[in-house]
Amino acid sequence: MKQTQRHESIIDLVRKNGYVSTEELVEHFGVSPQTIRRDLNELADQDKIQRHHGGAALPSSSAVNAAYHDRKVMWLEEKKRIAEQVASHIPDGATLFIDIGTTPEAVAHALLNHKNLRVVTNNLNVATLLTGKADFRLILAGGEVRSRDGGIIGEATLDFISQFRLDYGILGISGIDVDGSLLEFDYHEVRTKRAIIENSRSVMLVTDHSKFGRNAMVNLGNMGLIDYLFTDQEPPASVMDIIKQYDVKLELC
Repeated sequence: MKQTQRHESIIDLVRKNGYVSTEELVEHFGVSPQTIRRDLNELADQDKIQRHHGGAALPSSSAVNAAYHDRKVMWLEEKKRIAEQVASHIPDGATLFIDIGTTPEAVAHALLNHKNLRVVTNNLNVATLLTGKADFRLILAGGEVRSRDGGIIGEATLDFISQFRLDYGILGISGIDVDGSLLEFDYHEVRTKRAIIENSRSVMLVTDHSKFGRNAMVNLGNMGLIDYLFTDQEPPASVMDIIKQYDVKLELC
């Protein structure tokens, strides 16, 4: 295969998977690691991928997330599988936080067959979805509403969430760095997530594979903050090492 063809194939693989490791590319193309590293460096110089130690990811701004409506339709089947597996861990009568994000929203949808849940959320889309469940007790956090995605953030949101102590915290995330750092685009959203983590007995991070290796500007913290990671593909080797280090329960959906 010519170099230009290999470059196009690498870009296609990164778009499809969100992140690919150097080892996977070596095996896929049957070339040396040095050749793949050279390919990745050249593609990164052209801003066609984002180079990471051990692999490559989609290029993305570290300051601004993709539009909500674009994220809503990405990886629908993967999010559905993740949501159904999360829902299988939630018993009837449980109390839980549901965070901002399209994957937490998918979890809310998967919980519609449950009974007598008590849900605190800072997500208007989740609140709208769950209002039809007469046996649910739904509590909506106060604060500033982001018009772009229905998220509720701010000091009032932090104060409100801190009043509760619930069984489960269902969190989304914008990116997971190759060192296992949990990344977000909005500092205020990070503060809200930390409040949910601090006030949940069990923290469940829900994310599809495209978030691995994806860059964002604000660091929420490391994998030690969460108890479960629900995703649709095995994370990169470097992230797997961090998961094992912090004894996070990995659920592949």
